[in-house]
Amino acid sequence: MTTTSSSTRTGRGVWGRVRALLPRASDLTAMRRSPGRDLLAGVTVAIVALPLALGFGISSGLGAQAGLVTAIVAGFLAAVFGGSNLQVSGPTGAMTVVLVPIVALHGPSGVLMVGVMAGLILIVLAWARGGRYMRYVPAPVIEGFTLGIAAVIALQQAPFVLGLPQPEGHDVLVGAASLVRDFAADPDWTPPLIALGVAAVMLIGARIYPTVPFSLVAVVAATLLVRLSPLSTPTIGALPASLPAPSLAFLDPAALGPLMGAAFAVAALAALESLLSATVADGMRSDERHDPDRELFGQGVANLVSPVFGGVPATAAIARTAVNVRSGARSRLAAVTHALVLALVVLVAAPLVGLVPLAALGGVLLATAVRMVEISSLRSMMRFTRGDAAVLVLTAVATVALDLVMAVLAGMAVTAVLALRAVSRDARVERVELTEGLPEGHEAREPDLVDERVVAYRLDGPLFFAAAHRFPLEPAEGSDVAVVILRMSRVSAVDATGARVLGEAVERLGRRGIVVLMSGIREEHRRALNALEVVAGLHERGRVFESTSEAIGHARVLLRERDALDGVEGAAAV
Repeated sequence: MTTTSSSTRTGRGVWGRVRALLPRASDLTAMRRSPGRDLLAGVTVAIVALPLALGFGISSGLGAQAGLVTAIVAGFLAAVFGGSNLQVSGPTGAMTVVLVPIVALHGPSGVLMVGVMAGLILIVLAWARGGRYMRYVPAPVIEGFTLGIAAVIALQQAPFVLGLPQPEGHDVLVGAASLVRDFAADPDWTPPLIALGVAAVMLIGARIYPTVPFSLVAVVAATLLVRLSPLSTPTIGALPASLPAPSLAFLDPAALGPLMGAAFAVAALAALESLLSATVADGMRSDERHDPDRELFGQGVANLVSPVFGGVPATAAIARTAVNVRSGARSRLAAVTHALVLALVVLVAAPLVGLVPLAALGGVLLATAVRMVEISSLRSMMRFTRGDAAVLVLTAVATVALDLVMAVLAGMAVTAVLALRAVSRDARVERVELTEGLPEGHEAREPDLVDERVVAYRLDGPLFFAAAHRFPLEPAEGSDVAVVILRMSRVSAVDATGARVLGEAVERLGRRGIVVLMSGIREEHRRALNALEVVAGLHERGRVFESTSEAIGHARVLLRERDALDGVEGAAAV
């Protein structure tokens, strides 16, 4: 009977967890409230997303078609299954940075395989309620991460901006330097001028008329300029006028092991960027709160399915999400509309899209990289503390020199070390007056007897590995101290190292014939301390007390007993 009941509860728990991750009726209800505003916002986002999808698809190494497929398939699925009403997903610059080395090492099929694996990892992470841990990523790490991504995206545009073939290898710094040398040897100024012109139109136009999609305006203008003039520069080329047929031909079980590290890197980046984007969207609308676990699930489904159609791994896009919110979106209907509009572009205007100069897309992505960096935010972050500034710079440099996941891990590690250092500084032990802090009426009645032979130490802050060295508990050699009272009520945390250091101090005092009493141990610390034989022994001998006043009373009893015993031994000797 008990087994059946337990199985039933487990089944309900599993089904309840599945239901919590699936779309809800409230999502459909929200889509019916302001369909006009959502449809308009979706069209606006699609106009902004089109050149970005093309550019990021080409930058990833899989081509413009892959970028469009990702924006359509992943954008639609993430909108339906995700945890935010305002989020817009698709190919992003951050993901492109990760994909370039994967393409170089494993080819296009390796990227598709990594996308499927990352999707499964994200779904498992959503099931395990991993979305809540985004809040532990420090702001300096996020700022440095964003700055580094912007730098890498800008460097990746060197082939398009300079009108040269993609260099071998995946080191963006080395590749950009070699392209600059090649360009200097035989310069063709048409691609750089087109790229810089498009970037200038986007950056300047956005300041004057922020509601106008200048990325599309600039790309159309550059395309017309190239078509109607004798200028010559590489273009996107022919695109199919339909979505690719679904295929699993890229699946290769033998590649699971070699690609596992890359899959975890892609999944970690997708989770980080998507949850960060959702948080930004919440901040832009006071009445919105995303579900982080559903968001991970939605991104998992999107990345699981997108490669089947030839799409690259996707994440939520902060820039497109911001455009969506500013355009008046109220529900996920806007993101769904964005995906459908892009699908319509593929079906109707693929030949026209193929005429777009690659230099124009390079200019779009250059402007995107510039707009990712918020100078005011960086300046304020650099002014907070030297530690925050160091973490920001380290994360940015590691993003460019290493990879995104390693950069975040390095930033988190340094932040953790700095945090431990700051916390350990708050840890201290000090000798205090025996009755300091006690309620009135608990004063020592025999000051001469007690104050000279009983001392109290108050332990403040965390008793853990980073601060354990700050807890010396040794009275001076040759003193008359017979009893030491350790006041533990202000200890905020205890770990195994701190407990062991405390136990060793108690042992040393015992070897000197000093009795140790403890008072005020918090309930949450008892288990860690009782795991030590020394502290457990104090419990057994009745030397652990709820209050310091009780410990003082017991110290008096011990001193009287010791004095009485000394008197008896002295008389016997006489």
